[in-house]
Amino acid sequence: MGKISALQLSYGAIFVCLMAIGANIVIWFPFLAIPIGGVSVPLSLQTFFAILAGLMLGKKLGLLSMTAYLLTGLAGVPVFAQMQAGLFVLFDYTGGFLLSFLVVAYVTGWLSERLIPFTLSKGFFIATVGVLVNYLIGVHYMFIAMNTWLGLTISYSTTWISMTPFFIKDIFVALIAAVLMCKIVNRIPKQIRLNTH
Repeated sequence: MGKISALQLSYGAIFVCLMAIGANIVIWFPFLAIPIGGVSVPLSLQTFFAILAGLMLGKKLGLLSMTAYLLTGLAGVPVFAQMQAGLFVLFDYTGGFLLSFLVVAYVTGWLSERLIPFTLSKGFFIATVGVLVNYLIGVHYMFIAMNTWLGLTISYSTTWISMTPFFIKDIFVALIAAVLMCKIVNRIPKQIRLNTH
């Protein structure tokens, strides 16, 4: 990996900020929270921004931006959902989704570097793969967390069914991410992507 330029650093920092904003839209819109297994799970736009980071920045810088976001929160800056911060957040029922954003950005970035030229159908496919990665990691982690150290008994099927509203929302925002990329793909400075090899 080559040296990171000021432009690349700026774009990465923008996505750290976008992730923090996307994590906390429920603060301004409290009704965007759904009860699951005795806890309230907030809707967010984090999946959207993690996918967009991969599409725009590529696999390496996308991964770096999500890593920076995660480390910022773990260091104590309240950038996670509900303005939380610290290591304990990873052990909450949504901790798996936080970890999944690293993989989401990398996978969508990897695919976007190979499925060129970018089209709406390719973009929607890539973004949908990102959503699937997000839920495969996040929901499994949620099921394990609830039934072990959190002491909240919930069945595997109920865990998945409970996440249906979130999944539908994220498929919709995956389409929005693809449409947005189609509009701006030719305006993104090629210099922001790190060496893709």
